[in-house]
Amino acid sequence: MTPGSLPPGPHLDLLLEALDAEAGGQRALLAGDAATARAMLEAAARRYRASYELAPPASYGRLIGMMKAAVLSGDVADALDDAVFAAGELEGVEATPAAGYAAAISALIRGEDPAAAAATPVMRSGGDAFCRAADAIDAICRRDGAAYAAAVGAIVADFEAREAHLTGVPIADTAIMLESFAAGRGIACRPSSPLMPPAADAAAQAR
Repeated sequence: MTPGSLPPGPHLDLLLEALDAEAGGQRALLAGDAATARAMLEAAARRYRASYELAPPASYGRLIGMMKAAVLSGDVADALDDAVFAAGELEGVEATPAAGYAAAISALIRGEDPAAAAATPVMRSGGDAFCRAADAIDAICRRDGAAYAAAVGAIVADFEAREAHLTGVPIADTAIMLESFAAGRGIACRPSSPLMPPAADAAAQAR
């Protein structure tokens, strides 16, 4: 999902609005401002969803962005609503790495760990970043704390090494989302990194 490579139109305008709101929410998360983060990330999730509904077929990155923003906002009801919406959109679609990742996130939000684990094999054909996420999701589903810590640590290290981030904010948002899922299953490890929010706020997001 690279905005510069997408055709113009209302779907792109909404996507850019989603990214802008997400950036604001991410900065607030890193600053420990939970209230602002929640409001901005909720707005980002709504715009991702609106953008997806107008986007070309198979724009699954927007479903991923929608659910990630909803999880990071800490609004459980909204995250569940978005997960159910994504599950409906993904039913019967071609198994691509992005579709598999979206399906896995949706299943984790809905508490359907076997379905999340079943989505990981197709993710692995999408390259290193997808493989790292698949490793973490598989470990979460198996309640394997050691394997999860290794996988999420690799994800954080990858984000730390990046010269550019999608929203322009240096933040390991994938790891923060995964920590939320891991916390609900008793295996969160709270990686230490300047790209992760303060520990207290990360714990709050995980509840």
